[in-house]
Amino acid sequence: MDNRLSIERYIILFIPWILALLFMDHDILSYLLAWSGSFFIFYLTLTGRIKPLPDDRSIAEQLMRPIFLVQLIFAGYMCCTSIFYFFDVLGYVDFNKISDSFFVDPEKLKLTAQCQRYYCLAHASFVSGLLIFMDASIKPRYTYNRSNLSRLIFAIALITLTLSYSLTLFDGLSQFSHQLNTLSFIAGTLALAFAIPERKIWSTCFCLLIYGFNAYQALISGFKEPIILSVLILGIFLYPNYKRFVFFTFVPLLLLLFILLPTYNRIFREQAWSANVAADQAGMLALEATLDQDDTDGNWSFFTSRLSEIEMFTRYVQSTPAHIDYYGFDLVQQSLLSVIPRVLWPSKPITEQVVMERVYKAGVIHRGSKASAKPAFIVDAYLSGGVIGIFICLFIYGAVCQLISNKAETLFGGYILGTALLFTGLFQIFWRGQSFEFLINSVFWSYLSMLLFFWAFRFTNILKPIY
Repeated sequence: MDNRLSIERYIILFIPWILALLFMDHDILSYLLAWSGSFFIFYLTLTGRIKPLPDDRSIAEQLMRPIFLVQLIFAGYMCCTSIFYFFDVLGYVDFNKISDSFFVDPEKLKLTAQCQRYYCLAHASFVSGLLIFMDASIKPRYTYNRSNLSRLIFAIALITLTLSYSLTLFDGLSQFSHQLNTLSFIAGTLALAFAIPERKIWSTCFCLLIYGFNAYQALISGFKEPIILSVLILGIFLYPNYKRFVFFTFVPLLLLLFILLPTYNRIFREQAWSANVAADQAGMLALEATLDQDDTDGNWSFFTSRLSEIEMFTRYVQSTPAHIDYYGFDLVQQSLLSVIPRVLWPSKPITEQVVMERVYKAGVIHRGSKASAKPAFIVDAYLSGGVIGIFICLFIYGAVCQLISNKAETLFGGYILGTALLFTGLFQIFWRGQSFEFLINSVFWSYLSMLLFFWAFRFTNILKPIY
């Protein structure tokens, strides 16, 4: 009886998708049902209506767990950002109607609604995988000296930062260098969040230096995600101790970044990538130009074409299966081969080129284009098997994500070192959901890195078994 009720509860997650399917002949209504359905799924899962949330910590103290952070970033980006493109299809700019005589392309609107239904299905499948394998009864098998936790995390930040830059000197180790760099940023941010309430002046200053350095590197990277994430992660870590301050400071700051970053990034790339201006100087020029001008048209274009990937998704749906058959297990096989190190397989195909082949075949972009346009995880899931492919792949995606988080907490003494530090630092690829080849490769090697950290912590007696 309990099992049947449990299954029925998971079926509730798919009700928005089912409703959107029932009204698929009414494109606008179908889209809105699917789009708003994701907020319904957020409500059900984040309030514990489907399955009770872990009660070992307060909600504010477990925000880095997959059901919260990964779902909000991955599903939020995938499912909710398409609203701008939807209004653009209907003839709106900045949510203002261009003209009453604007002709809405019915085929474009139909594809938009269809892809949003796929997003809704993906969201429900993903959280089903998370919830089924979310186990509040899991107990850590190892522990550590919690009185020195802030000092330990700060040491991890320094060591991983040093190792990260050391590995850049060796060919073929850039992936590990990137892993350690990301882990260093998470460790430094977490150490800062510990140092501030403990009022450790010197630790706070050093952590601020590390955080400031990483934030500056994000600012001159030419990408918007690192900048937003650097602010978001600090806010999440500070939230348990400074709820009111974080809410009234970080939320407006994040909104401001969403408004200003499109213009900043565009100008920075023009200067640094096209005009070959030094990154530091390009950053200053971009910042000055962003603060001095009002580029709302550029922002709307960013929100409709770059913030969301639904336009790109519609092109894949147009070509498959109408002109190109489903790939079946081909993409999975390619992904497994991509895990093999080039040292062992010198002639291994370049992953970027392998992925781009299906982009060219679908006609998303043409060969010779400077754009990348690599498919997102949901696109590869669709290309592999349509609706069934999305359901299976996204369920596995959520399940693997949660199982790795469970393993991290089991090995590293619980939430702080396990999920907040190691899982978040090594598996950020779950936040975005890249194409099969990049995701599987990254998860495989990140998992090995996590085990290496575990063995290192055991060897140095940082972790001790619980008897």
